[in-house]
Amino acid sequence: MPGIDECLTEAMTLPGARGASLVDWTSGLALGTAGESPVGDHETTAAETAELARSAAEFDTFLATDDDSGGGGDDGRPEKAGGPPVEDLIVTTRAGYHVLRFVETSFDSSVFLHLWLDRDTGNLALARMRLRDIAEKLVLG
Repeated sequence: MPGIDECLTEAMTLPGARGASLVDWTSGLALGTAGESPVGDHETTAAETAELARSAAEFDTFLATDDDSGGGGDDGRPEKAGGPPVEDLIVTTRAGYHVLRFVETSFDSSVFLHLWLDRDTGNLALARMRLRDIAEKLVLG
């Protein structure tokens, strides 16, 4: 099973890939990086994308529920289902796509893969599918 470097290398083989990283969204630290950073610094990119991921993870609107009815617990708030709170986030800019894929782990599931794609040469649908596969086989340890 591949580790961080192998998974990031695989992500960089996607059409239009400009940069990739594995980020801990609670701390904002990059656990691994490959390729370019949109702002020229992978640590800044990690911190900024972690803010976005943390927002999605903490807002009730985006919490996974344990049924299809959208119901919640006794307090009326949604109950968390197992695993990461969302599957992925996509931010579209004028020049590219940023795909954040949450990674389910055996510990606290607080990491995500960030893939930066060129808008003209990237394939967003393919990137989402491949990032899902990469996230499922990633071994952290």
